[in-house]
Amino acid sequence: MDKTFFIDLTRCTACRGCQVACKQWHDLPAEKTHNFGSHQNPADLSFITYKLVRFSEVEVGGKLKWLFFPEQCRHCIIAPCKEVADGYNEQAILRDETTGAVLFTGLTETLSDDEKQEVREACPYDIPRIDKETGLLSKCDMCIDRVHNGMKPACVSICPTGAMNFGDRDEMLALAEKQLAKVKKSYPKAHLVDTDDVNVIYLAEEDPKLYHEFMAADASPSTPTMGRRRMMAKFLNPLRNLT
Repeated sequence: MDKTFFIDLTRCTACRGCQVACKQWHDLPAEKTHNFGSHQNPADLSFITYKLVRFSEVEVGGKLKWLFFPEQCRHCIIAPCKEVADGYNEQAILRDETTGAVLFTGLTETLSDDEKQEVREACPYDIPRIDKETGLLSKCDMCIDRVHNGMKPACVSICPTGAMNFGDRDEMLALAEKQLAKVKKSYPKAHLVDTDDVNVIYLAEEDPKLYHEFMAADASPSTPTMGRRRMMAKFLNPLRNLT
């Protein structure tokens, strides 16, 4: 059974413990940063930053409000990035059968620059990042080594408020629905984001666009939805093999 994150944004205080724990476990270097007018640091995900707590100051009902969003790869149940990469090298991106984790391998280096860009653009959440020096693609790996040894991902283990949860998919879906019912009493707009498509389920108290433009898969007519992306990949992959 797939493993799933349930992240309750109503409980997130932006302590950034998850962000630091991710860096520490993966032995990732610090980012060079500068003040760009936000408490958020760094400004974006990168090849060496798999997890980022985004800060958004928004106006809701005539009042200013802080929204916090611990962003990471969603480990899509049918991953558009993998669907695209499979057309070039089926070993570049793998899906772990035990956990459902979507994993970038060292063979992402074998993809051309254009192919890597296709992989990036296939992600409706704008997650994969490319290292210009090595040519590798990177993102959250669900702390696959920890999970296979019976441990929780580093980000989940450090969360002090219970915002981050991790376990079997059925268990997390039940927890998400239970928490949503509670939260709706205080936040009528609260909902679960892209529940059917991903293994990282967010409970948002406001419109996802207020948190970040890529928080939810874009369902606008001009941009392929998750379902349309899957269908496109399904038909494009055999065509690529003929060229």
